Amino acid sequence: MAIRTQSVAEVCERAKRASRRLATLDTAAKNGALEAIAAALEGRVDEILEANAEDLEDGRAAGLDDALIDRLSLDRKRVQAMADGVRDIVALPDPVGEELESRTLPNGLELRKVRVPLGVVAIVYEARPNVTVDAAALAIKSGNAVVLRGSSTAARSNAVLAQIVAEAGEGAGLPAGSISLVAGGGRDELAELARQDGLVDLIIPRGGEGLKTALKDSATVPVIYAAAGNCHVYLDAAADPEMAKEIAYNAKVQRPGVCNAAETLLVHAEIAPAVLPELFMLLREAGVELVADGRTRALAGPDGDLVGEATEEDWDTEYLGLKMAIRTVDSVDEAIDHVNRYGTGHSEAIVTEDERAATAFTDTVDAACVYVNASTRFTDGGEFGMGAEMGNSTQKLHARGPIALRELTTSKYVVRGTGQVRQ
Repeated sequence: MAIRTQSVAEVCERAKRASRRLATLDTAAKNGALEAIAAALEGRVDEILEANAEDLEDGRAAGLDDALIDRLSLDRKRVQAMADGVRDIVALPDPVGEELESRTLPNGLELRKVRVPLGVVAIVYEARPNVTVDAAALAIKSGNAVVLRGSSTAARSNAVLAQIVAEAGEGAGLPAGSISLVAGGGRDELAELARQDGLVDLIIPRGGEGLKTALKDSATVPVIYAAAGNCHVYLDAAADPEMAKEIAYNAKVQRPGVCNAAETLLVHAEIAPAVLPELFMLLREAGVELVADGRTRALAGPDGDLVGEATEEDWDTEYLGLKMAIRTVDSVDEAIDHVNRYGTGHSEAIVTEDERAATAFTDTVDAACVYVNASTRFTDGGEFGMGAEMGNSTQKLHARGPIALRELTTSKYVVRGTGQVRQ
């Protein structure tokens, strides 16, 4: 496995060579390697947790906030979840070779369009050691080599995990270079990785706006941005009040430090008096700091001083923590306008019993995932039955939403003839 003993270019060249062999492996061979990786994770859990403990100690000393510490933390349950996730991918259909189209042309040529691997996928991610395993497993099942580039905050965890999955995979027959890690070179290394034309076929960054900006300034290879999630829940006038409260609470509190957690709650003026007072209480009891517009603050009653005044910046902010902005609106159209102005195209939800309002929301909100009467927290490759994900794309080309097995493939036309030449 390559960590930092090789240059970025050498790691990518090795991965490219591996990708050519990976593209020819059958499903049984790939699944066998993934089973070996899952077993290795379970067998070396103490080694993983020891490395993670050192990262956590450094992170706390550096003043990382609770949300970042949560994303960085591993325990036996989370390591087991990684292994289980690898086995979930084993159980999924192999996308490689899937026939997308087939027909015979008038001249007798037989044309087939089939799925094929992209080649080498690089993923750049921050403070989430589980991504090391998810990315490797998805890449292998889809026939791709993967180059991993994690953050310094999880350096030890990522190094151990990458070593485990690479060794287990190669021991089960994967070509050397199928799974590689580069680390330690800072922004210069990132820029070098982003310029590996002809070697890296796609880069997927998972992180904040700083990472996104750094890649935009330097990337010459294709990029799919697994972007920020400034997500909204809109409680319509026709919402069931109990359902509305439960969904709004879940979307914010269930795991606030992730990109599909709701950051802003929009509430129709007609239902606001029926749901907001209790929601204020529930959210505050969960430790959520609340900010709101004037109309919404007035509904807080005697506790109004506990709800801060929302600024323009609040509507535009992905908190990734226990803070939420709340605004009262007068129509579904006003809610849609707010979402399309401030949202990042990730996950948006409406709670309503009015089918016309639901249809207006789903048809006109510009986002990768739009929910009716469900929490935004479901935007996840695992929850969608994809096994895992490389990230959630808010772009429109070539993938949108969770980036999983099929999103890590492209297509190829295979044409068979009997001697035809073009006149």
